[in-house]
Amino acid sequence: MIIAERKPFAEIKDAVAPYEKVLVVGCGTCVAVCLAGGEKEVGLLASQLKLARGQNGKASQIGEITVERQCDLEFIRPLSETVAAYDAVISTACGAGVQFLAALPEMKPVFPALNTTFIGVNEEAGFYTERCRACHQCYLGLTGGICPRTMCPKGLLNGPCGGNIRGKCEVNPDRACAWCEIYAKLEGEGRLGLIEAILPLHAHGRSTTPGTVIHPAYKRRYGAHE
Repeated sequence: MIIAERKPFAEIKDAVAPYEKVLVVGCGTCVAVCLAGGEKEVGLLASQLKLARGQNGKASQIGEITVERQCDLEFIRPLSETVAAYDAVISTACGAGVQFLAALPEMKPVFPALNTTFIGVNEEAGFYTERCRACHQCYLGLTGGICPRTMCPKGLLNGPCGGNIRGKCEVNPDRACAWCEIYAKLEGEGRLGLIEAILPLHAHGRSTTPGTVIHPAYKRRYGAHE
């Protein structure tokens, strides 16, 4: 899932300072799971804004609403009528959700409340780690389910560098060398011969942004024929 964390309150408050009526829009999916932008976090941010503005004697209206996903038009299109009553919007979604929301023709100025950090997993309650770079080319079948582009700080695709010390990473000695872990995993699975495979460098086109993906079943609809 996408992991994000909330921006400093002062940054959010200052961004919407010129606007009297502000709507805080939450997202009920990824950022809700990582406790950054779901319904509860929207309520907390709205309360903080109300309190801060009240202390400054500034008349204002702070609204709040949470949709299931801000990265899906199905859920954000109905916001048009609600947004009409406000001067600005604060989004507690990831960067993709903020951009999708801001692209609606009827949308007022949109300000992000979060910093999007990475695609990760929930190790334990409140503890998230990065596992995927969304690199367009997955090698996990050849590397024992361990991503060298993500788990190696140098993103090395073909074996460890010369700096690992007794299986530890020279960049971060507290971490195991990703390629040492790949070696051990493949050995344990009886697939150690895969360590000899040379993984090709990523084509430049795969690193070019923004990317687009069209499901094969919908290629005819969008005119994307092979």
